[in-house]
Amino acid sequence: MPQTIPFHKPTRTGRESAHLHRLLDGERSLQEGDYAERCATWLSQRLGGGKVFLTTSCTHALEMSALLAGIEPGDEVILPSFAFTSTANAFALRGAALRFVDIRPDTLNLDERLVLQAVTPRTKVICALHYAGIACDMDALAEIAKQHGLLIVEDAAHAILGTYKGRPLGGLGTFGCLSFHESKNLHCGEGGALVINQSSYVERAEFIRDKGTNRRRFIRGQVDKYTWVDVGSSYTPSELCSAFLWGQFEGSSDVLTDRMASWRRYHDGLRGLVARARLETPTVPQDCQHNGHLFYVKTANLDERSRLLAYLAERGTSATFHFIPLHSAEAGLRFGEFVGEDRYTTRESQRLLRLPLWYGMGSELVDRVLSQIEEFYRR
Repeated sequence: MPQTIPFHKPTRTGRESAHLHRLLDGERSLQEGDYAERCATWLSQRLGGGKVFLTTSCTHALEMSALLAGIEPGDEVILPSFAFTSTANAFALRGAALRFVDIRPDTLNLDERLVLQAVTPRTKVICALHYAGIACDMDALAEIAKQHGLLIVEDAAHAILGTYKGRPLGGLGTFGCLSFHESKNLHCGEGGALVINQSSYVERAEFIRDKGTNRRRFIRGQVDKYTWVDVGSSYTPSELCSAFLWGQFEGSSDVLTDRMASWRRYHDGLRGLVARARLETPTVPQDCQHNGHLFYVKTANLDERSRLLAYLAERGTSATFHFIPLHSAEAGLRFGEFVGEDRYTTRESQRLLRLPLWYGMGSELVDRVLSQIEEFYRR
């Protein structure tokens, strides 16, 4: 029987175990320490020099950004409906009204041309999700933000090591939020990071991240005792997570090269079907460099996608769809509204199918998936 092809396998570079053993054998504290500092420095150097705080998840990084943005009941946040729940929850938790805007059909990102119509005097934040590691039009969004005094939160959960016009994603907004969940290119099982690109927010971020206390100032000898100074929560990951993550960072170049090779093989292998207008593949604007985070195809409609998913599953290949539009969900109806016409969000979400892609997948398995897709359309 042919080997089954899973949708995903968590990245292992082979360097993680040595760092975990080193940490445990040294009998050091498992709270935040040297490995966390290394990871934060590594990220800052690659993301434009912003201050980086590791977090327990990208969800928590987004929640911290909402706190730092000063979101209060009645404030409004503009975001795509084609997004994960964490993107919306972070702001809904603070009482914000969510203003969902349609996506572009090419990149599946927030349509920058429609953002302006969603801005009101109560708007405080634009949340830009870089889908599949492909950048939003950040220059256009930055211009809108500048004109109306808004903050930009980058949901860069998919986007580590991706760029926009040569600039690193996660380093372009007021805040950048990264994910190190095991489904991402680089991970520690469950983790994240908040990148602060405006220094005026750094001190408060330190308080919020450490349960609302000034404990870090106490550790540095800046105060003689620490106490509760702000709202906050426990957003700091353990040193075990950071040690594992450092092993991933050490192998990041190999991971990026490998994933991009699989991504390109899919892209090139499907050119014939694209030319015959049987399906569509991702569009990458010239000024964007993505990171091979995921590869998707778009079928003609929902029925065709369902049949293709079933066909692949029968042959041992695990593929899946992605986000269900937030504005159509029970909570989305309660906490937000769709601004303008839903031309593409629902339609594209119903057509999209993600193919297996992971570090070390190799050309043989990619070619098997390609052959199965070709067989499906021949039938």
